[in-house]
Amino acid sequence: MEPENNPPAVAKEAQRPLARVADFFGLKRNLVILLLAIFVIGAGEELWMRFVPKFLQALGAGVFVIGLYDALRTLLGAVYAYPGGVIVDLWGHRRAFLAFNIVSIIGYALVLLVPHWGAVIAGMFLFLSWSCFSLPATFSLVAAALEANRHSMGIGVQMVIKRLPIMIAPFFGGMLIDRFGVVGGVRIALIISIVLSCAALLVQRQLRDETNEAAVNRQSNASAARTSDRLSLWQSLRAFNSPMRRLLLSDILIRFCERIPYAWVVIFAMDYIGMSAKEVGVLIMVEMLAATLCIIPASHYADRYGREPFVIVTFVMFTLFPISLLVARGFPAYSLPLLVIAFAIRGFKEFGDTSRKALIIGYCDPARCGQMVGAYYLVRDLIVSPGAILGAYLWYLGAVTNFLGATALGIAGTIFYIKTVRGQRLDELEEMKEEISRRRFQ
Repeated sequence: MEPENNPPAVAKEAQRPLARVADFFGLKRNLVILLLAIFVIGAGEELWMRFVPKFLQALGAGVFVIGLYDALRTLLGAVYAYPGGVIVDLWGHRRAFLAFNIVSIIGYALVLLVPHWGAVIAGMFLFLSWSCFSLPATFSLVAAALEANRHSMGIGVQMVIKRLPIMIAPFFGGMLIDRFGVVGGVRIALIISIVLSCAALLVQRQLRDETNEAAVNRQSNASAARTSDRLSLWQSLRAFNSPMRRLLLSDILIRFCERIPYAWVVIFAMDYIGMSAKEVGVLIMVEMLAATLCIIPASHYADRYGREPFVIVTFVMFTLFPISLLVARGFPAYSLPLLVIAFAIRGFKEFGDTSRKALIIGYCDPARCGQMVGAYYLVRDLIVSPGAILGAYLWYLGAVTNFLGATALGIAGTIFYIKTVRGQRLDELEEMKEEISRRRFQ
């Protein structure tokens, strides 16, 4: 007789490869739902978000208004980060993500209905809610869903999914702008963004709060006790250990390097080198492709072999990008391939960004991860936000001045972090020697 088939065993055997893949990438249920929401919302936002400086220019905004937009973007990232962390610790991930998305949709609608640069400045207080408020919430969800030695991979997968729409959407956004003009193209993109974000609400409703130890403790305690356990902003800052403080200082210098030229990159490519909006979309696609290719392998090896060297590579890429733009302008006959190289360098800055974020999570108290991550980004972006105004002033003096100033700050931040890591390793070595000596004489 032929042996009877065992359908449950066959199904279980078929599921094993999928389970191994899911385990490798840290794909827990909540993270998969979050990744879907990130992709859908990003597919709408990135149709127009990269072209906002050009959109402001088309609406009649001057140099310093464009600089104000970029400064407020960074400032709101700072101001929203800490309350975003507190909200997720209090409300849970599902309610927090839904609220952040709804506020962003209201902001999109305001910019769509009022085609004036003032509406863009006012609307950004709303439409940046998703990206700014949700950052500490995303870190908190990764920390709740995955073990500590999987944090880089969890963040890495989230970063890859976040960059997939950035790889594709600006190209189609550029096509809309080339076809309907800057103002008309951005307004059509805003309509698409509203539709996709409304669809993401249905996805976010499927989130469930993780049942990790911190969550169980929160659910079992009374509301008053929960409030008393919550750290104030000052207490969160004082809870930073020395490695986290040194990383924060290095990160601030590197973000100045990023922020100074940030608002002017698209304008530089279109007005100074002569790229069309669609070609800028292709350059952004190159950037995101480079980022996507390096994030997962770098995250995997960083979790296994140490994260600091990967962070150093990221800081080097931040530093190289502004100077590579100047090189592209210096050789007009080869400007397009040189811009492709420059944007690939910009993409490779993600090589160690998952490691940096995993280090931040690792430095935090697990029960208050959302608050401490929010405090980190509050301090960093609050200090860096004037960099956009400084960038506008340097741009007023000239593109060369802007990009060289950014490069100088990138060099300073990279050197400081290298010295910090070296000093930290020496301290650890000394502690190890003392421990060996102590045990020898016991």
